[in-house]
Amino acid sequence: MRKLHNPRVFAMARLGALPVPANHDVCAFTKSTVFDRWAGEAAGVRAVETGDNIISMFDVIGQDYWSGGGITAKSVTAQLRAIGDRPVEVQINSPGGDMFEGIAIYNVLREHSQEVTVKIMAMAASAASIIAMAGDRVEIGAASFLMIHNCWVLAMGNQFDLRETADYLAPFDQAMADLYAQRSGQTADKVTKWMNANGGNGTYMSGSQAIERGFADALLSADSMKVDDAAKARDLDVNELRALELSLVNAGMNRTDARARINKIKGTPGAAPEATPGAGEDWSGLAGLLATISPT
Repeated sequence: MRKLHNPRVFAMARLGALPVPANHDVCAFTKSTVFDRWAGEAAGVRAVETGDNIISMFDVIGQDYWSGGGITAKSVTAQLRAIGDRPVEVQINSPGGDMFEGIAIYNVLREHSQEVTVKIMAMAASAASIIAMAGDRVEIGAASFLMIHNCWVLAMGNQFDLRETADYLAPFDQAMADLYAQRSGQTADKVTKWMNANGGNGTYMSGSQAIERGFADALLSADSMKVDDAAKARDLDVNELRALELSLVNAGMNRTDARARINKIKGTPGAAPEATPGAGEDWSGLAGLLATISPT
């Protein structure tokens, strides 16, 4: 049994596992508006502290086509195995990504034998907010944000297809609401309202709000964070590609075709999924492509 140092957390029952879908054909994404906010307020923010028991999550959740990176349950499991039977610190600055991968990572962390401390360096949105709930202790920057919302997917089909997708997602939304409620001490109904707020776009909580509402335990000191300019530039470049891909898919194109179109305009047709956008590439054609996308 873990020895917890925070009295509030010590009194809280160990959070249970979340259900992971047996069929992963449906992917739950982060909306492009969340990526935009992350790019404007959180890109490039990194932690000052490093160590061999620290897991850094400064990327999207799930495998990322455009960077060749991404945070996966497989990679987190490997890091925990290397850390061994010791307390773990998880540093997060992520706009989210694949909600179901986030659930899997949450489950991996909650099974760790020692205390898990989560530090939200700038943003833990969408799937990353689920991961943050695995912390026995959660610390958040005063200017950082925690963002919760319902599963968001890109789906196409007739009324029967879409109704089936909605029915498929409902249990996961309820499981997340129950998890947030158990961690925060709020009612599931109140949490559901926050997830449904702003036309279904969810709720952003500042550091003080997250603590007040029970989603976090303490503020991080300002000197524990820094802005890495080189990392920020990379974050912003890759973020443009992610947002463009989502825009194309939202306009009716499948992901394979959307990626092929973007790679063609970038001048790298047939680029491998793990390829990272290189410095100095001519992206001038992207502006024309963006102009052809109708707003939705």
